[in-house]
Amino acid sequence: MTTPRALDGVTVEIYDTTLRDGAQQEGMNLTVADKLIIAPLLDELGVGVIEGGWPGAIPKDTEFFGLVDKEIEFEHATFAAFGSTRKPGARAHDDVQVRALLDSAADVVTLVAKSDIRHVERALRTTGEENLAMIADTVAYLVGEGRRVIVDAEHFFDGYRFDPAYALSALETAFAAGASDVVLCDTNGGMLPDWVHEIVSAVRLRSDGALGIHAHNDSGCAVANSIAAVLAGARQVQGCINGYGERTGNADLLTIVANLELKLGATCLPEGRLAEATRIAHAVSEVTNIPPYGRQPYIGASAFAHKAGLHASAIRVDPDLYQHIDPTLVGNDMRMLVSEMAGRASVELKGRELGIDLTGRPEVLGRVVDRVKNAEAAGYTYDAADASFALMLREELDGQRPTYFRVQSWRASVAYSEKVGGDGESEATVKVHAGGQRFVRTGEGNGPVNALDHALRLGLCEVYPEIEAFDLVDFRVRLLDTSHGTDAVTRVLIQTTDGERVWSTVGVGPNILEASYEALVDALVFGLMQAGIEPR
Repeated sequence: MTTPRALDGVTVEIYDTTLRDGAQQEGMNLTVADKLIIAPLLDELGVGVIEGGWPGAIPKDTEFFGLVDKEIEFEHATFAAFGSTRKPGARAHDDVQVRALLDSAADVVTLVAKSDIRHVERALRTTGEENLAMIADTVAYLVGEGRRVIVDAEHFFDGYRFDPAYALSALETAFAAGASDVVLCDTNGGMLPDWVHEIVSAVRLRSDGALGIHAHNDSGCAVANSIAAVLAGARQVQGCINGYGERTGNADLLTIVANLELKLGATCLPEGRLAEATRIAHAVSEVTNIPPYGRQPYIGASAFAHKAGLHASAIRVDPDLYQHIDPTLVGNDMRMLVSEMAGRASVELKGRELGIDLTGRPEVLGRVVDRVKNAEAAGYTYDAADASFALMLREELDGQRPTYFRVQSWRASVAYSEKVGGDGESEATVKVHAGGQRFVRTGEGNGPVNALDHALRLGLCEVYPEIEAFDLVDFRVRLLDTSHGTDAVTRVLIQTTDGERVWSTVGVGPNILEASYEALVDALVFGLMQAGIEPR
């Protein structure tokens, strides 16, 4: 018998504010073109409302709204414009920014309104009575113009704890004027889940209007606070993809949705859309140019990555023993990490993941486990270097790795001359045997590692033209024994792609050049092997 879940049969509207609130994150600067790419991705995910920005106040947002109708046809989402109530002492239909919200042609208008009397008096510098009139006039005017109006009750939780009567009066005024929803905002992000649940429950007793939650993560509780609000009766959740936002960010929408749907039984997205969560979140990351957070719940690269040997032994029997959900439900996948903690089960499962069957090969498993532990003691890491680990497996299985080429020698140098505007000149020379020939090639580059990469390619592409499609897309360096300063052992991790697949390799050496050389060679060998190329 299936145990009923707390929100079975409940529908929660998902309101995405990535394009406005999320864009306030430090270091993020979304162009109009960026927004035109991200908005369809959010619609593809199936969110209910996409907030596009503040037309009339921000020129870039005004331009974006002017293009949305022409260039985007939403399948799931309703498009929303964000703005504020009229100014004190003005009339709503004369307020330039209120008019701009109508001119945006958005079907939904979200108004930010003060609900904390302290902000009314100190920030707006007006009276509590005038603030309520501002809410009533603006909501009624926009509703009269055919818009759905959502009111974001700014600083609601802090305001309620200071003066609950005034906070409730702001909410009741918004509903009386025709607002479809009033969203309770933890604007400073300082609430805790029990506080949120208590306050939303109290509000629910006073009003039967549709409530929402907008949480920031300053206390680290934005996701928990959002879920607490829903359990107390809120039926709209606002947040951002990947938890983007000012300071410590807004509530991470995908974590909230996964918890509401998979753990509590609520309906948040159209059927099947949650399985696209990982792909879409990473696609948005590409546009924002903010790398995906590997440890992000549900969709992070490490969310279902297992390293401990004890875990691997259990997972080999039943993956559910060490995973709280099936990762495919959110479009993610299980990964086995191989490290000094690895046991035979870890290696066997990782081999299976890489397409190498080690079943019934205990002697190979034993040798690989020993090699991994010795290598990691010397500074190697295979957590993020699957390609180098795959080559190690091949060596143990076949006695050697595929022999595509042999590097006889290499050298790299940097020359610098002191002159106005002068730059260092980097050059590398390699002597390499491939395809029955010996090549001596010299490459130049932006630094000695780049020059060495070019020199290797110049020689090998004559025999293996497939290498021309390989691009180095990431290069990371770490000093392993910093007490030795510049004499420390160096580890280099390289990420390479052929346009379809991405693979990572590792090299360790007494300096950055030797470590880079090892990782570069592994990247070329694995790329050729992965492409099914036979040694020539």
